[in-house]
Formats: sequence, C-alpha cells, structure tokens
Amino acid sequence: MTIAQPVAGYRAGVDPVLLAASVPARAGETVLDLGCGSGVAALCVGARVSGVRLAGLELQPGYALLAQENAARNGLAMEVATGDVAAMPTGLRARQFDHVLLNPPFFDRARSTPAQDAGREGAMGEALPLGDWIEAAARRAAPGGHVCVIHRAERLADLLGPMATRLGSLEVLPLIPRRGRAARLVLVRGRKGGRAALRLCDGWLLHDGVRHERDAENYTAQTASVLREAAPLPFCR
Repeated sequence: MTIAQPVAGYRAGVDPVLLAASVPARAGETVLDLGCGSGVAALCVGARVSGVRLAGLELQPGYALLAQENAARNGLAMEVATGDVAAMPTGLRARQFDHVLLNPPFFDRARSTPAQDAGREGAMGEALPLGDWIEAAARRAAPGGHVCVIHRAERLADLLGPMATRLGSLEVLPLIPRRGRAARLVLVRGRKGGRAALRLCDGWLLHDGVRHERDAENYTAQTASVLREAAPLPFCR
C-alpha cells in the first residue's frame, strides 16, 4: 500500500491496519469505514480481500479527498462520502453493509487536552460520544453483519455497554505491546443478531522482547505478517 497523508496533522499508524486485518470479509461483501480519514483501514481490507466493495464516511473534506486519492493510487475502488457520523448523508442512511469498521477518536476531552492542529484534534478528540458511534455503526450493519472497532483498553467498558445493547456474539482481543505489559489497545467485534456469549480472547502480542532495545522494528513474526504480508488477524485462535 502507498498512502498519502498530511505533512502536519493526523497521520495513521498501525492501528487501522490491525483493525482491517480483523475484519472477516469475503469477496463480494460490502465494507463501510466510519470516520475513514485518509482511507487506510478500508483500503487495507480491499488490498487483503479481492472483490470487496468499499465505502467510507469522513467528516473533514481534506481527509475525504485524500481517501479518494489513496484509493486511486492503489488501484482500488472506494466510494467516499463527506459528512458527520451523527447526521449521515441520505445515501448512506439508506444502505446496510456486511462489515462496518471504525477507529473512533480515542480521547474523551472532558479528561484530556485538545490537540492544537484541527485535523489531528478531529481524529483524536471525542466530539461525538462513543456510544453514538456504536449506534450509527450498528444501524448500518446488515442482519448478520459485523461491527469491528479498535480503541484504547481503558475505554473497553464504554464500548461493551452500547455494543451489547445493539449487537451480539461479542469478541474482545487485547493487543499486548510486549510480554508482561498491560494491553493499551483492544479490538472488539460484534455481530448484528448474534446470540453467542461474549468471548475474551487470548491477547495478541505486538512486539518481541520485554523492552525496546534499539532503534529498529521488532514486531513479532505474526504481527509483521499482518503489517507486511496482508495476513488476517484472528480473534480467538
């Protein structure tokens, strides 16, 4: 993947790549990325699974344009709408998708400091309550469809409440930075109409070693395969 991102402002890291790898999409299915930014998560799904149909919704016009340009740059078709998750364009409100993915703003600004850059703040600062993001995602999921979310581990309780109300068959996968460390991020997946009990999966280890020893990449082989070779990231293995 070749992705253009702003010189200043919010730039995606590995989070949307890990999110995309957790989406159990198959050829012919539809994927909606809510708050798609420059398109990284949705495009990574498209790069991994040929034949999926991609759509994105992004509030900030500059990032929506980047998502369209990035799709073209990588030879993928992606429909990108500019609009608010809380007040979606009519065309999106009339549709449902097999998979809805979201990497919503991580930080509750009642308990944190806003970023100075407007683009970065729009991506990182929670203006719309997390429960409203989940509500919107669940509405856009087709019966039997999946909603996949990546978020900070400290917000897990805020995620599980609304997801349990609107979805079923919830699965939680902690992302462990290093052996012996607490998870900083979690992947959470639910299914519309699912009835299975909640599953807390064995944590996914991101890095080898107990500490960062030198200025070099040291992802585990499994994580490197996700990031470099478009391998899927399974929940409960």
